[in-house]
Amino acid sequence: MEEDDHTRPTMQSSPFDAIRKTDEQGREYWNARDLAKLLGYRQYTNFTGAIGKAEIACQESGEAVSDHFLHVQEMIAGGKGARRPYSTVHLSRFACYLLVENADPEGRPIVALGQKYFAIQTRRQELADELTLSVLPEDQKRLIYRREMAILNHQLAEVAKRSGVIKAEHFAIFTDRGYQGLYHGETENLIHARKALQEGEPILDFMGSDELIANAFRASLARQRLERDKTRDREQANQVHYQAGRKVRQTIEEFGGTVPEQLPTPKKSFGQLEREEQQRIEQSKQPPLFPREDVQSHENE
Repeated sequence: MEEDDHTRPTMQSSPFDAIRKTDEQGREYWNARDLAKLLGYRQYTNFTGAIGKAEIACQESGEAVSDHFLHVQEMIAGGKGARRPYSTVHLSRFACYLLVENADPEGRPIVALGQKYFAIQTRRQELADELTLSVLPEDQKRLIYRREMAILNHQLAEVAKRSGVIKAEHFAIFTDRGYQGLYHGETENLIHARKALQEGEPILDFMGSDELIANAFRASLARQRLERDKTRDREQANQVHYQAGRKVRQTIEEFGGTVPEQLPTPKKSFGQLEREEQQRIEQSKQPPLFPREDVQSHENE
């Protein structure tokens, strides 16, 4: 793919901004081969392992992989003016964040810089959107905060692994401890039963924006504490998560807010809201980050 006026990176202070591109619809993306070079990978094939891990992390966070990782064939110049195809991946900002989290940092100081860059850029966007969020309808807020929870849960899980929370049963206990602190002793199963949800329906998918915000605060506090204290003991990690939930609950109580178990359960699930949002986008002809038809065409190649 030849670069034109809207694919050339603009002059920015960050090297990651310098390789950022924009497609014909004005959507930003990063070329995986450019990112691999910037991160110090001599061979792109060595970077594909990180891409695979990042795609798994994306799926586990509840995001559609095809919305953030678009596998494409581009043309590059060869000898004597010939052109040949090569495969690459167009990455969203979230995909880049997951990639630098899964990249090998050994001997590559810029990996740490990349982790900081994409984290800071994400937070800047959040701050810029806060005024807009305050006037959005409740369903729109739920969509935004539920997607944020997917990222926060992924970050917390990665930190918890370094504390020995590795097996599925370990993580179930770790998760429950956070909920018990925030929900006055209720575990995930008890919250699920109280909300009268069907088997397989995640409790996070049936939370209003205020309840999601409380859980986001809980997850963020726990991650920060585990990282700061470099916790390496599973039981200590469980206690940190409980304390984070309890502290958020205490703050809500002190300010006269409504504790999470007393907040109403929305009738519509997150999945239903997403489907309605997708229909709205299609009706207003506002394409997603990577058009579905483009994804399908490349999958069929």
